[in-house]
Amino acid sequence: MISPWDRWYTTSCCLCCHVRTGTIILGIWYMLINAVVLLILLSALNDPVQYHYHLTSSELGTDLDVMDDANMCIAAAISLLMILICGMATYGAYKQHAAWIIPFFCYQIFDFALNTLVAISVVVYPNTIQDYLQQLPGTFPYKEDLMSTNNMCLVLAVLLFVGCILAFKAYLIACVWNCYRYVSGRSTTEVLVYVTTNDTTVLLPPYEEAISIPPKDPPPQYVSA
Repeated sequence: MISPWDRWYTTSCCLCCHVRTGTIILGIWYMLINAVVLLILLSALNDPVQYHYHLTSSELGTDLDVMDDANMCIAAAISLLMILICGMATYGAYKQHAAWIIPFFCYQIFDFALNTLVAISVVVYPNTIQDYLQQLPGTFPYKEDLMSTNNMCLVLAVLLFVGCILAFKAYLIACVWNCYRYVSGRSTTEVLVYVTTNDTTVLLPPYEEAISIPPKDPPPQYVSA
């Protein structure tokens, strides 16, 4: 019986790319995004007046700032950590080191779980969308139009949007997992196989080398006098 993991296993993604190529492209893409975010955060920390990340209570309608220096430093550290994790996944897929792909795969699972919790919270507490819209600044585009929309329509629109994001993230998770399985399978086939019997241990070469060894000539036939 074929297990579900083997049923969905494939070495191609996006209908044309290999899973290794797809993982490398995905890792580089995530690294670029986090590098841009890190650059913006460091620039804002260097010159907060120019980037205006300290919004006043009149601009927000609340008594809290959007982000202070401590939160900016935490966000910068997270972006730096993400660049490291994505770099490890890219290197692991390129050099075929399966263990280097695991941290990026764990991050994908964690991100998928967070988005799933967002979808569940929207279903359980549909009024949170209206509360979130009321907290937006007055200069936010189409704020009044969104607040005048029926709450059920907003819930359906948010669920549809989050559902599309979850489907896309699940596909990317499957691509990275298939890359991990492919690299792990390649690593195991290159290891020599030991076959142990009751009293002897036979060292066998890999399958590719075994089939490439030419057959030996048969021994000469015994001729009786």
